[in-house]
Formats: sequence, C-alpha cells, structure tokens
Amino acid sequence: AGLWTVFTLGGVGSKPPSQLEQCSPLANQSLLLLLVLANLTDAADTPNPYRQAIMSFKNTQDSSAFSSSNPHAFQINFNSLYTALCEQQRSDQATLLLYMLLHQNGNVRTYVLARTDIENLV
Repeated sequence: AGLWTVFTLGGVGSKPPSQLEQCSPLANQSLLLLLVLANLTDAADTPNPYRQAIMSFKNTQDSSAFSSSNPHAFQINFNSLYTALCEQQRSDQATLLLYMLLHQNGNVRTYVLARTDIENLV
C-alpha cells in the first residue's frame, strides 16, 4: 500500500478499492509490482530483464521445443493466463497487463487472436 500511495500521491482523487483488491490484496500488490518492474527504463549497458521476460515467455502447451538461449525465458500456461485476465477486466492493473502483453509479446498476441471466445475478453 505504501508504494501505491507514493505513485498516487497519497490517494488524491482515487476511487475506493474494488472488491477484487479487498479479497486478494497479495495478488493485487504482486500485479502492481510486476507492472512497475516491467516498465522500469533500460540501463545504457543492459536491458531491463523484467521487460525481456515479459516479451519472450512462451506457452507451456506449445508443441515447439523450448530453447533456453534467452536467460530470461520461461513458460506459462496461456489458457490459465487468458482465463484470469478475462475474469479481472474490471481491474485497471489487469487491463494494463493485458495491453502490455498484447503489444510486447508476440506469443500472447497470437494465442489471443486464435481464441474463438475473444468476446469474453472484450
């Protein structure tokens, strides 16, 4: 809450916490931390490793071989991620994560566009 207070200038003009934020504060704080870390600026000599990981993770159900050439590469179940994002679209943080994933990770973008139930997300 302290970090969020700093970013929102003490809650000036903020809306009351949503039901999601009240029932799962750890998930909400974790999502906020992920967004902050992924949006840190790159250093002159090294790129942001969190952004690199967001841009390159793959689906666990993908049939292609998982290469470990990228030190920040990992796999996640895209179906679970898609379901969670559909359920949390009332949250600004979840919408921002979805936006970032669609624009920066081609694997997520391809998966979402291939879904037949995209109206759940919209």
